[in-house]
Amino acid sequence: MDPLSDILAILKPESYLTAGIDAGGEWAIRFGNRPGTIKCHAVTAGACWLAVEGMDASVRLTAGDCIILPSGRPFTLASNLNLDPAEAQDVLANTRPGDIILHNGGGDFAFAGTRFEIDSRKAGALLGTLPPLIHLHDAEDRDALRWCINQMMTEMRAGRPGGTLAARHLAHLMLLQAFRLHLARQAKDRVGLLYALADPHLGRAIEAMHADPAHRWTLAELAGRAGLSRSIFAQRFRVRVGETPIGYLAQWRMMLARDRLTDGHEPLGTIANELGYESENAFNTAFRRIIGCSPRRYARAEASITSLA
Repeated sequence: MDPLSDILAILKPESYLTAGIDAGGEWAIRFGNRPGTIKCHAVTAGACWLAVEGMDASVRLTAGDCIILPSGRPFTLASNLNLDPAEAQDVLANTRPGDIILHNGGGDFAFAGTRFEIDSRKAGALLGTLPPLIHLHDAEDRDALRWCINQMMTEMRAGRPGGTLAARHLAHLMLLQAFRLHLARQAKDRVGLLYALADPHLGRAIEAMHADPAHRWTLAELAGRAGLSRSIFAQRFRVRVGETPIGYLAQWRMMLARDRLTDGHEPLGTIANELGYESENAFNTAFRRIIGCSPRRYARAEASITSLA
């Protein structure tokens, strides 16, 4: 897989379709805090104001706009932000995924959305550099997302066999497309792994590390993949990613190790060998240094969490 697919696979985003809302007249709805989620919503008709907790300025949304809140912050949608908002949990009470709820008579504004439950312990490292709000509103962005949004709405409304599964897959596609568009528009001056993927030189080096994390990559090899000199590559990587190339490789190996320790019962020696460590002891040392505990202790803690879920 490519690095962005790898990252989303590690986060394991599980989509939960929320009911769409068709609002009319003067209205305001507040959506609560959901840590460990990515919220993704698209305006399908009309216009409204958006206020995100912790952000000073409100944002005007119009039909075709898409918003992502990578850290699940509370937000309010309203025709007038001076109104006292209704709570979304009350507006959407007793609804099924995919329902379209009339609010205040409907007819003036409509949107559809979904949330993605993710592994919050990994989200900070992989999504921590993203802004609290991603607002996609350019004409090209709308064109790129329109098919996903329209198809998702069709599946939500039609009630056909398999519609819920189809809508969830379309929601994943919408999220992926939204990330692609944001990275393409905003990558130039931003720091973080996701933004570095949009750099054609650094992206090739990161892709090589993801394709073969067990390889004993050297700075010279990675610079060659990037098509840059070693000094320029090392400096550019640190500035754009916030980590050295070899440091990033170690972090990515540990991310993969955590995933395998959580999901299966593989011997530590197998995991160590397949992630490029000469011995189980070397793997244990690296894991403890980066994660802060031994692999076995981490695996036991994960098994305990899973049993309580």
